[in-house]
Amino acid sequence: MAITTLTGEESKLDEEEIAYLKALLIQQLEEYTRRGDDAVSGMKEEDNFYPDPLDRASSETVRNFSLRIKDRESRLIKKIKSALDRIEEGTYGICETCEEEISFDRLKARPVAMHCIECKTKSEHFEKFFKEDL
Repeated sequence: MAITTLTGEESKLDEEEIAYLKALLIQQLEEYTRRGDDAVSGMKEEDNFYPDPLDRASSETVRNFSLRIKDRESRLIKKIKSALDRIEEGTYGICETCEEEISFDRLKARPVAMHCIECKTKSEHFEKFFKEDL
């Protein structure tokens, strides 16, 4: 399946690379979904009665940390599903900002990437600049 950029040019990603990235995304989706199911079932089984206030506070801290991780994984699952949808639509690997191709190396490192490295770097510098002004 060839990817067509918004400018009508064909992407440099070949079918083998797209298949590799799709398999990687599916593997990650399965892993995070399984982990999420395990975390939820583990929380249901916990006994949250601790007579000592320090034990209770420690347990609550661990629980809050686990919930934050679960939330991050949940957001990542949504990004993975979105990337799989973009593969099916033929728009995967195209930067949403400049409409240029995202390199295969970047996609291997971060298969859910929606921006090329140049646009992402500019965006992060912009965010850092404005955070420092606050």
